[in-house]
Amino acid sequence: MARSAVPEAMVKRPPKAIASDEPNNAIAYNTRGFARYQSGDKQGAIDDYTHAIEIDPNFALAYNNRGLARSDLGDQQGAIADYNHALQINPNLAPAYNNRGLARHQLGDKQGAIADYNHTLQIDPNFALAYYNRGFARYKLGDKQGAIVDYNHALQINPNFAPAYNNRGLARSDLGDKQGAIADYNHALQINPNYAEAYYNRGFARYKLGDKHGAIADFQKAANLFQQQGQQDYYQRSLENIRNIQSFRHRSDRFIG
Repeated sequence: MARSAVPEAMVKRPPKAIASDEPNNAIAYNTRGFARYQSGDKQGAIDDYTHAIEIDPNFALAYNNRGLARSDLGDQQGAIADYNHALQINPNLAPAYNNRGLARHQLGDKQGAIADYNHTLQIDPNFALAYYNRGFARYKLGDKQGAIVDYNHALQINPNFAPAYNNRGLARSDLGDKQGAIADYNHALQINPNYAEAYYNRGFARYKLGDKHGAIADFQKAANLFQQQGQQDYYQRSLENIRNIQSFRHRSDRFIG
């Protein structure tokens, strides 16, 4: 699933101090908060967004962005409260609906999440992330065909959306279209050659089609990338899949991006 931050200004520099003549500049705090969020300092980001909101209680973007940071720290209820505030101030803030949908999904409320993604798309029909996230929710609810439709929309808007290809491949595979799934994983890997999950999932599809050598090659590539990326669990699973193929067994789990 994917989320969207709405900074007042995109920041590509490290966080810097608020200038002495800007102690009451809510935009400056929001901007620094976004920079801190991007650098991994989620708590520092929350502190800055909170300052921005104290200065301007109607700063909808700061509520949205604080919600993102709270969500990342595991506080989904706090995140939802922030998205609610943002939407009370600006009912047309599409990213806040999208992000609230993600928080609801994390709490197990997939139907509520879908309702939020629907609101997002009513406001902005070209919001690729919302189609992607709704597709993910539909997939989790067992609606594989509905998920494919949403991933199609996401890819029409953003043809370079590699995770949408990966997830559409999973849905196609579940519906029996292994060749279509492999085509999707191939697209994902053309966009991102280091996409470990796509190699991993393509390995399963190839195995199901009887291509054991291709499956082993994919799982080995996935293992190498997972190890480089610090994902030890899936590194070990990839190696286990290779061993299982060689001994005519296989795991049934796959990776949903």
